Amino acid sequence: MKGKFARTIAVIATGSLLAVASGGMAVASPVGGHGSSTTEAAFAQVLKQRDDLTKIAYAGDVAGTKSQLKKLTPLLADLAAGKKYAIQVESQDLAVDAKARSVEVSRVLTTPGATPRQLPPLPDVGALIPDLPPPLSVVSDLLKTLLNALTGLLSSLLKALPIPLPLPALPLPGVPTPALPVPLPTP
Repeated sequence: MKGKFARTIAVIATGSLLAVASGGMAVASPVGGHGSSTTEAAFAQVLKQRDDLTKIAYAGDVAGTKSQLKKLTPLLADLAAGKKYAIQVESQDLAVDAKARSVEVSRVLTTPGATPRQLPPLPDVGALIPDLPPPLSVVSDLLKTLLNALTGLLSSLLKALPIPLPLPALPLPGVPTPALPVPLPTP
């Protein structure tokens, strides 16, 4: 009788241990699946998309910027819907705002002569973003607010400080740049 009771206790203890140990694991679905994915996966995708958009836009590539926005908008829609990614409500709200800005930039880029709509201002997340080069200077303010919105979304996803943009090196106005030292010829 004691042996049977001890085995029952051992089975219950083992089952409890397994339940507690596996309780912290996140449920992830394959690409295109239905279910929740981790916040870190959403963070990684938004970070990559934001950095790619920054690099392409600051290179002055209009077609590349349009293409990158086509990739970014569905991701933001998924984040805003809260079905594919399990994220906080605050992050979902930021994703809704970023999606609206992405759609507006896409609309202005694809419709020649379009007038940008007035969108509500964003709180500054600390990103000092320089103007874009021509021919994207027409949508410079829109793209800068989109990049600012994406930076805010990234901070919200991991409750971290703003992640810096991969901006090209810009010379500081009024600061002389010293010449690089020239190596002396060897005799």
